[in-house]
Amino acid sequence: MKTKLYILCSLLGFTLFSQELPPIIKYPSTVYGAGNQSWMISQDDQNIIYFANNEGLLEYNGTNWELYPTPNETIMRSVKVIDNKIYTGCYMNFGYWTRQSDGKLKYTSLSDTIKNKILDDEQFWNILKYDQWILFQSLNRIYIYDTKTKTFKIISPKNGVVKSFGTKNSIYYQTLNEGLFEIEGGKGKLVSNNPILKKYTIVNVFSIDEGLLIQTQLDGFYKLVGSSLTPFATEIDAQIKSSFVYSSQKLHDGGYALGTVSNGIFILSNTGKLNYHITQSKGLSNNTALSLFEDKDQNVWIGLDNGINCINLQTPVHSFTDDTGVLGTVYASIAHNGMLYVGTNQGLFCKKYQSTGDFDFVNGTKGQVWSLFEYDNTLFCGHDSGTFIVENTSAKNIFRSSGTWKFEAVPNNKNILLQGNYYGISVLEKANNQWRFKNKIEGFNYSSRYFEIAPGLEVYVSHEYKGIFRFKPDYSFSKAEDFHAYSSPNKGKNAGLTKFNNAIYYAYKDGIFKLNSVTKQFEKDKLLSSIFEKDEYTSGKLIVDQSNKIWLFSKNYIHYFSASKLSNQLKQNVIPIPSSLTNSMLGFENITQISKSTYLIGTTDGYYTLNIDDLSFKNYTVSISEILINEQNQALKNVVLNDEGRFESNENNITLNYTVPEYNKYINSEYQYLLEGFQNEWSEWSTKSSVNFKNLPPGKYTFKVRAKYANTLLQNTANYTFVILKPWYLTNVACFIYLLILVIIGYFINKAYRNFYQKQKEKLIEENNLLLEIKELENEQQLMQLRNEQLSQDVDNKNRELAVSTMSLNSKNELLAFIKEDLKKTTQNDDKNIKSVIRTINDNITEEDSWKVFKEAFDNADKDFLKRIKVIHPLLTPNDLRLCAYLRLNLSSKEIAPLFNISVRSVEIKRYRLRKKMDLQHEIGLVEYILSV
Repeated sequence: MKTKLYILCSLLGFTLFSQELPPIIKYPSTVYGAGNQSWMISQDDQNIIYFANNEGLLEYNGTNWELYPTPNETIMRSVKVIDNKIYTGCYMNFGYWTRQSDGKLKYTSLSDTIKNKILDDEQFWNILKYDQWILFQSLNRIYIYDTKTKTFKIISPKNGVVKSFGTKNSIYYQTLNEGLFEIEGGKGKLVSNNPILKKYTIVNVFSIDEGLLIQTQLDGFYKLVGSSLTPFATEIDAQIKSSFVYSSQKLHDGGYALGTVSNGIFILSNTGKLNYHITQSKGLSNNTALSLFEDKDQNVWIGLDNGINCINLQTPVHSFTDDTGVLGTVYASIAHNGMLYVGTNQGLFCKKYQSTGDFDFVNGTKGQVWSLFEYDNTLFCGHDSGTFIVENTSAKNIFRSSGTWKFEAVPNNKNILLQGNYYGISVLEKANNQWRFKNKIEGFNYSSRYFEIAPGLEVYVSHEYKGIFRFKPDYSFSKAEDFHAYSSPNKGKNAGLTKFNNAIYYAYKDGIFKLNSVTKQFEKDKLLSSIFEKDEYTSGKLIVDQSNKIWLFSKNYIHYFSASKLSNQLKQNVIPIPSSLTNSMLGFENITQISKSTYLIGTTDGYYTLNIDDLSFKNYTVSISEILINEQNQALKNVVLNDEGRFESNENNITLNYTVPEYNKYINSEYQYLLEGFQNEWSEWSTKSSVNFKNLPPGKYTFKVRAKYANTLLQNTANYTFVILKPWYLTNVACFIYLLILVIIGYFINKAYRNFYQKQKEKLIEENNLLLEIKELENEQQLMQLRNEQLSQDVDNKNRELAVSTMSLNSKNELLAFIKEDLKKTTQNDDKNIKSVIRTINDNITEEDSWKVFKEAFDNADKDFLKRIKVIHPLLTPNDLRLCAYLRLNLSSKEIAPLFNISVRSVEIKRYRLRKKMDLQHEIGLVEYILSV
């Protein structure tokens, strides 16, 4: 019988294969940092969730997890938030936790006051509240704590307590083999000892209008009206009886959540209809549900045997996840003739729309599906193998020459369709009520994944690697004419092109551009392009739905724009679902309107549906959950949250954690902060829920944080004011001491300065006297210098005079020589007088006499030159010295020749020989050398 039941359960599970499920958030133990098992769950007024975990009390505020170990290091079995206290029960101990000023929890034991009454090895599995009393239930007894009198009362059934239950007006418990009891007047009163209630363990008791609804562990539901116990039938009675129900929870909508040991959880309506059956194969982390809890947002929390899960039951998003890999990545979808079709990389699949049945494979479509297009009540499928026409669960291939990307209807010609192929654009024609391939448009051979038809039958094509093209087919759609390639806008990765509101739009990483119908140029659309700012671009895929909305995808949002009813402006709507959670294939995002407000979005492992009419979210509040300070390289320590902080100057590193306690899988809260006194502007929006400021200077600061959820700014702003104190050496007392020290130092400095200046004055007088003496010496030195300069000038003048006299002597000798020559011409008469004159001239032009005169004058003008040069060059002859003297006067060869009574050429030879004797280098000038001696 058990085998048959398991087979039946498996078959039922298989028929639910295609059920669209609410989102499930998985929290493994590695994330929350505690034990695998959680036995009970509760929530406080600030929406913080608490778990009775194997390792202790586990707290989750929507952002951060914190574990408070059990006081006696045992497994925590129960937790219940009552007013502002968190009551917990564990092994031989129970009590409550209260929030301290620093935000941390502190434990107070209640059981220690009655420690001698606690049974050995007793564990507390449940906590209930009734008016002023708190009940702690173990498997042996129930301890009733009066919060007003601080006293205990103990109920000790003979056969122990299997489990206790609380309804709005009563507390019940089950005793082994005795039945169901109610607590009245502090004692147990038998409600029913029906054999069913004695035989089967009761999991929960719910209050209904007729009486009680009792859920058993192995025998389903029963109604108890008075003393009559009747079965309450559900759609899953067979599965319940074989699944071993361990936990249950009544939901806000009147339905029930049942957690089993081996078959996941069941969500039932209030009439017993199955809404969801969720198992490990459909998204749960584990099939054993130890605890269930519905929070204030109607999320169902599950404490599993291995981890914690949260199901967003009320979200407008539902997902279908293909864990088998049979379906694959969804690239296209459409609702057609009561069927839902999804095209994937594995082929085309279909099922009845809004059914929970399996997807059926459409035969013949194995392979990549790119698009689905409905036209004239015919469903076309763009496929890697060509073009298919789909009817129910069969498909007919009408074009095989190339893969097909998409389809477009031709305006004013309902019997013609254009299809974009891997190698251009081709034509489908309807003839005899049948669609067939007509021809390929020649002259355009680029891949046409995106193309649109503009007025005038102009075709615009976007190619990811080549850019945008435009051409016009001829009348018969057989040839491309007027071909034009656009240089702007540029090509781009994952670029897209579509027609919206009779205008063609092109999108890539630099923005979204609209075609100007007059200039036929693309112009940037500022409104649409704004969604790609701040590094939001992931894909330029543009999708227009049946309601004339244009959809775009960015890094953190899904956007759609619709025409405003009151103006020509587009109305922007933002769905804050990031691409990291939607798990769509970048560049191949797809969204299809399958009903008035429901959209199907394909993902890499299935799809999810979104009801945009239900996109309303609760207005949460943001709060600062933790503040930590520390000195440089020291351990962090918590500080009081509600009071103004005052920290030492070296405690100037502060970390602030903040949170919005919401638990939606697809919506992330975003935060923005400002530290007044340190920043002038708010930070950028970010999902990061913590900020750290290091090395803050002394001063007063106010930290502010605000949040937005579902793209809506939350009403409150959380504030925290704190002061970083000045270091001791900058305090007022220290400043007064510094001032006093400065006055004393000033006095002594002034006294020292007076002494110093007195000494300086005396020293200055002495120095002035010395300076006067020095001045006199300087004056004498200047006079001496002037005399030397005068003497030098006199020498120069004598040199000039010597040169002039030399030149005069030279001129005189030249004249006498000239006269001598003329007289020689007249000597034919042998006139003795004339010969006497010639002798006299010869005597006067004797070179030796002239040289002696010159040497004497030269020595007077330039003392010891001839001696110095003789010492340096002892081999010089008197003629050489004579030549050196003439060169010392800077005379030219032409001027020197008459002085030697030789030709200019001979003077040059003498100069050459003189260089040789002096052994001068080639690059050293003879005159420059002689002048430098």
